[in-house]
Amino acid sequence: MTRKMSLALMAGAVCFGASSIQAFAFDEPRVIYAQPPSTPPMPIRVAYQERSNMGGGLIEFLFSGGQSGDPNYQAPRYEQRYEQMPSRGGLPPMDPQYRQDMRQGDMGIEPVRPGMDPKFEKQVVEYSGRHAPGTLVIDTPNRFLYLVQGGGKALRYGIGVGKPGFEWSGVKTISAKKEWPAWTPPPEMLKRRPDLPRHMEGGPENPLGARAMYLGSSLYRIHGSNEPWTIGMAVSSGCIRMRNEDVIDLYGRVNVGTRVIVI
Repeated sequence: MTRKMSLALMAGAVCFGASSIQAFAFDEPRVIYAQPPSTPPMPIRVAYQERSNMGGGLIEFLFSGGQSGDPNYQAPRYEQRYEQMPSRGGLPPMDPQYRQDMRQGDMGIEPVRPGMDPKFEKQVVEYSGRHAPGTLVIDTPNRFLYLVQGGGKALRYGIGVGKPGFEWSGVKTISAKKEWPAWTPPPEMLKRRPDLPRHMEGGPENPLGARAMYLGSSLYRIHGSNEPWTIGMAVSSGCIRMRNEDVIDLYGRVNVGTRVIVI
C-alpha cells in the first residue's frame, strides 16, 4: 500500500512538472517596448487645393501633373516681350515730350523723320489748264509742280517751297541745267546764316541735291534735296526743292528755255 502511494505521488509530481514545463514552453512571453512599434504609413490623399502654398504658375503645374484642383484653373501662359531701352549713357531718363521725336540708331540717337505724304509722289493727273504741253507750272500754295502733257494730262511732283517771307511768283525760263551742282550761298543768305560754308562742291551732302535747273538770272532754282522729308513743306529761301529721284526724272524731260510759271 505504501508502495502504491509512493508511485501515485511520484506520478503526480511528474505530471505537475510536465504541465509546468508545457505551460512555460508554450505561453507567449510578455515583451515591453520602449516605444510602440511603428506601423506602415497609410496612404494619404491630398486635395490639389492644398497646394495653394506652392505659389501657382510653373511649380504647381509640374507638381500637379499638369492639372490643378481648381475647376477654373487654366494653365499659365507666358508671353515674351521686347522693349527697346535706349542707352542714355548715365543721363537722366528722356523727357517724354521729346521721346516721340527721337529714335535709337546704330551710331547714336537721331531725330525721327516724318514720312512723306503719298500725295506728293510723282503721278499722272488730269490737267485742264490753258498752258501748253512742256510748260512747268508751280502751284506754291499746294506744294505741287506740274509738267503739262498733251491730252489733258500732266505729270505732278511734290515740292518744297519758300518759307514765310520768301514766297514769290512770276514767269521764268530755265537758263541752265547742272548735274550734282556746287553750292555757293549768296551774301544775303550768309548774312542770315554766318555758320554756312562759303562754298560746297556737288555731292550727296550738298543741299542742291542731284540736279539743278536755274531760273533766269535770279538766285532761284528747281533743285534736288538731301532732306526729302521736307517735301510738302515751306522751308526754303525761295528755291523749289524736289526729291532727288524726282528732280532727276524732271531734268531728263525739260530743256533749257522751258517756260516756268510760279503761282
